[in-house]
Amino acid sequence: MAQFRLQGSKVLAVDLTGDAVKAKNGSMVAYEGDMTFKKMTGGGDGLRGMVTRRLTGEQMEVMEVKGRGTCFFADRATEINLVSLRGETLYVEAGNLLATDSSLRTGTTFTGLRGASQGNGLFTTTVEGTGQAAIMSDGTAIVLRVTPSTPLQVDPGAYIAHTGKLKQHFQSGVNFRTFIGEGSGEAFQIRFEGEGLVYVQPSERTTFGGDV
Repeated sequence: MAQFRLQGSKVLAVDLTGDAVKAKNGSMVAYEGDMTFKKMTGGGDGLRGMVTRRLTGEQMEVMEVKGRGTCFFADRATEINLVSLRGETLYVEAGNLLATDSSLRTGTTFTGLRGASQGNGLFTTTVEGTGQAAIMSDGTAIVLRVTPSTPLQVDPGAYIAHTGKLKQHFQSGVNFRTFIGEGSGEAFQIRFEGEGLVYVQPSERTTFGGDV
C-alpha cells in the first residue's frame, strides 16, 4: 500500500513500491524513481462514475500514478491534511480532495441542501475503504469532534469534509457574520449531529444563498 507523508504542510510525499495512487490531475510537482502517469475518466470510477458526476455537478479531474519511488503533490500552496480510513467513509468537497490510495473507492452521494455550498449541486464526493487520503484546506484546518451531547454549527463556506455517523441539517436565518453586522441577504449554517469529525478551514468559499 502507498505510504502518505507530509513534507512541511503544503507538499504531500507518496512512497510507492509498485502500487498506485489517485491524485488531482496536474498536482504532481516532482518525483524520484520510475513512475507512469495516466489520466482517469470520471474521477477514476469509469463510465458510471463519469455519468454520475456529470449529473451531480461534482467535478474531479483525476490521474493515476503508478511505479516505484516517491512522488510529490501540491496544489496552489494550500495546506494538506492526511486522513486515515479504516473501512469508513470520508465525505469531502470535490475541490478539496488532493489524493487517495488506489484501494479507496470514490463516488458521490446526496447530501441535501448543504451540497449547494460550493455550487456543486446537491451532492458531495465520497471516499470509502481502508487507506489514506489527502485533503486540502485554505489555511490550517481544524478538526472538530461532534458527539450526541455536543452538536456543531459550521459556516458552509468553511466546511471541507467529515467522517463518522453524522446527520447534517442546512439551516437558514442566521450565520456568523450576522452577529457582527457584516451579513447581507439570506444566511445559512450547517448543523452536524451524531458522532464524528468535521474538518473546517479558516477561509470561506463563495456560496449560494447570500454572504457566509
